Amino acid sequence: MELTKEQTQVLELIEKMSAVDLNGLVKAIEEKFGVSAAAMVVAGGAGAAGDGDAGAAGGSNAVNVELTEAGPQKIAVIKVVKELLGIDLKAAKDLVEAAPKIIKENVKSEEADAIKAKLTEAGATVNYK
Repeated sequence: MELTKEQTQVLELIEKMSAVDLNGLVKAIEEKFGVSAAAMVVAGGAGAAGDGDAGAAGGSNAVNVELTEAGPQKIAVIKVVKELLGIDLKAAKDLVEAAPKIIKENVKSEEADAIKAKLTEAGATVNYK
């Protein structure tokens, strides 16, 4: 997919933004368009990975990370999901409470292992699909 001039300009602006500024932008987009960043991360991640390295790798190197169960330390798991996906606390809580739920699609196995390690350390049960 080739980007338009405007899309390229937006990406260049986003690259220069701090994490705090990006968080504010995400919240403004959610309010303006009535969407949830959680849905955009999951849906957007699938398209982006399918167009990029995971597709080039033949798919055998790409996995979906499924949060099977939050476990007894649900708050810790919510915090980790929030950090990993770059979403707000409410969206992270909703994802964790919806378990079993795929939280990241078409990621390289190395990234999937890192995600699994962080979630497992927080007390969650994680599988690959």
